[in-house]
Amino acid sequence: MRPALRRYLPIVVFAAVAAASLATAVIAFNSAREATQIKFDAAADDALARIEARLELHQSLLRAAHAFVETRGGTVDRPEFRRFIDQMRIETRYSGVRGVGFARLVAPGGEGAVEQEIESNYEIRQPIWPEETDADWRAVIVLLEPLDERNRVALGYDMYSEPVRRDAMARALETGEPAATGMVHLVQNEEGNEAPGFLVYMPLRARTEEGSDGTPRATSADGFVYAPFRAAELFNAALGRLPVLPLAIEIHDGDPAEGALLFRGQASEDEDWHGQVRATRQIRFGGRVWTATFRPARGFEAPTTMIIPFAIGLVGLLLAFALAMAAKSQQRAVEASAALHRTMESSLMEKDLMLQEMKHRIKNSITRVLAMARQTAAHAPDLATFTESFSARLQAMAASQDMLTRSRWQKADLGELLVTELQQVFGKDMDRENLSGPTVELDEATTQALGLTFHELATNALKYADADAAGVKLEVNWKVVGSRSARRLVLTWSEKSAGKAVAPAKTGFGTKLIDMNIKRELGGEIERRYDEEGLTVTIGVPLK
Repeated sequence: MRPALRRYLPIVVFAAVAAASLATAVIAFNSAREATQIKFDAAADDALARIEARLELHQSLLRAAHAFVETRGGTVDRPEFRRFIDQMRIETRYSGVRGVGFARLVAPGGEGAVEQEIESNYEIRQPIWPEETDADWRAVIVLLEPLDERNRVALGYDMYSEPVRRDAMARALETGEPAATGMVHLVQNEEGNEAPGFLVYMPLRARTEEGSDGTPRATSADGFVYAPFRAAELFNAALGRLPVLPLAIEIHDGDPAEGALLFRGQASEDEDWHGQVRATRQIRFGGRVWTATFRPARGFEAPTTMIIPFAIGLVGLLLAFALAMAAKSQQRAVEASAALHRTMESSLMEKDLMLQEMKHRIKNSITRVLAMARQTAAHAPDLATFTESFSARLQAMAASQDMLTRSRWQKADLGELLVTELQQVFGKDMDRENLSGPTVELDEATTQALGLTFHELATNALKYADADAAGVKLEVNWKVVGSRSARRLVLTWSEKSAGKAVAPAKTGFGTKLIDMNIKRELGGEIERRYDEEGLTVTIGVPLK
């Protein structure tokens, strides 16, 4: 694997495992939500079936009363009607039904006969109300059982005068089937409190005529058998049987809107996590469409806990983190192994270079010793003078070597290093006037490289001076250029001789060692110029 890719391996491992874990958690979460919704839908369907069964039961009461009145030709006295209603036991069997009645359908002007019918049934003189109407018909309540204080006030009421009731009666005439009104407010108790409810009408002895499309259409009737329903009692009776469903229910007449609420059951628990679960069903009854909205209530339990998806996500993230750390640890181990391998290779190369350098330095040292011996002997008048001078030069070599060794571990001054190396070669009585430059502190690597470079240049100069009878005049100067963040040392080594300097035909180890020190170790450059006056070497290296 490439190093750049290996660096991002822990991140890739973490991202992949975390993504897989989170995806699994999301799937588990959605599955739990889906299972909860399925369970909730089943409860909503159960509630809907209970409501529809109760409505069908109540509608059967209305159909039975309709059949009873119809078999008597639309003329039923109150005692017969009361006995029939008593036998049906409305209050115990049909919760929410306020009673069953009959509304006589007459044209305006026929109110007198209707008032006489009410008086005949209940022995009271009850005028029709409201007194005025602009409708084509009147549907006046002439029978209503069981008769209590709440129902007594309804006798003589013209239901056709009220638009909501009139609309239901018109649909009943048109279809010949039971028709429910929109939401109306019915008197709930003796105090006159009202509650939402509705009425259902069935036309009695409807007369028909052929419509424009050829189908029969009801045009009039003797009247309507009807029943008023209190919504709260009816729906509570439907939903209250065991087992109690843990649902919060709202039923609206038509679409959910303000002022259309027929029924609201127990409070929902929106604060729970499953509070967002919803179900909506439509109830069709008597030509009306009701909208039932279901939400979870107390006692509703999800089929599975939501802790599982969160636990999966958390464990997945922890696993992703652990694997990422393992990958990071493995990466560090690989990097450490690679670094150790590089260090071993570098150590082997340095060892080989040191061996080569040692061989070369020993050879050069012997050469320098022999050259110093010959040069000292050539200028010594006697053996005592030779011994003294030669011993001093050997001691200078040892002292400079010691300084070079110490410079590996601390800063070294460039001028000091140069003087030490030159004295090592030329002796302590070397002329320093030809050495010039500012104070420059060198780090360990630069000290080593330049020390070896000066040593090689001085050794070559000594060899050349030994071969040239006229000798060589050496000048070394240096300067620092550039800013603080990019300083460079520029050093010029000049060897002036009587004859022309000629480049060697073959590059020796000393020259290679110089180039390697300057270019490879220090990242600098070196230039050699051979001309009529001698050799000039220009060295440029960066300073840290």
